[in-house]
Amino acid sequence: MSQAALFELKELSKIINVASVPQRSPFRYPGGKTWLVPRIRQWLNSLAYRPRIFIEPFAGGGIVSLTVAAESLADQVLMVELDEQVAAVWKTVLNGRAEWLAERIMSFDLTLENAQQVLSEVATSDHERAFQTILKNRTFHGGILANGSRMLNYGENGKGIKSRWYPETLKKRILEIHAIRERIVFLQGDGLEIIKAHSKQANAAYFIDPPYTAAGKKAGSRLYTHFDLDHKALFEEMHHVRGDFLMTYDNAVGVRELAESQGFDMQFVAMKNKHHAEMTELLIGRDLFWTR
Repeated sequence: MSQAALFELKELSKIINVASVPQRSPFRYPGGKTWLVPRIRQWLNSLAYRPRIFIEPFAGGGIVSLTVAAESLADQVLMVELDEQVAAVWKTVLNGRAEWLAERIMSFDLTLENAQQVLSEVATSDHERAFQTILKNRTFHGGILANGSRMLNYGENGKGIKSRWYPETLKKRILEIHAIRERIVFLQGDGLEIIKAHSKQANAAYFIDPPYTAAGKKAGSRLYTHFDLDHKALFEEMHHVRGDFLMTYDNAVGVRELAESQGFDMQFVAMKNKHHAEMTELLIGRDLFWTR
């Protein structure tokens, strides 16, 4: 094995310090991929073509799509998300109400009573729902939006619901995303159907980060509203797409079996979870030569 290949393997086992990665998303998102951003750059820069379209079918907090758009790693970014709450934020930020949302956050007096009042109201527009979503995401345990989640009590350093509420930072991120909106298209819909619709595009690139419910994993059902996904169908569909792709999954036997059934390449990548425990996830692709 060459010295360069040894270096790449060593680098892939090195845990990325997320503080070194630009924080672009307004979300605290369970399963977020900030730690993977340097690998995304490495993958896209290894391609023999510049992607005309970069597709993230399960966008969630969107850090990968936002990075690709901000750093112009593809001509256009397509973000797809089914969840109504998350979708409301992306619609608002990308489709004309970003300044309203930023100022609403800046002017909001965050108290337990005020937060409970806002979250008890029935939103009648996407931008109102977007504010509710950001408020919930920033004041609930782990940023979890799914039913059953609850507000912080003690929070970080005893700050309670204010421990993750940074109005100036949120405003800055929202307006920065709005400034690159022409590079991003957002669709609320079924990620698998979007993949099928673009499968014949040879100049596409896909980043696939689905809810963690494959191989009997139950975390996704607790973390996400839309967690039910046919992972076997997803793997079969990715076998047929013409563009390149990168998938990330839990390192589980069932997932590895799905990848092997389609002849996909696999590589372990080191990361830390939200409790700072060192773990490995799986990177899956057609050919992960750039990791070796």
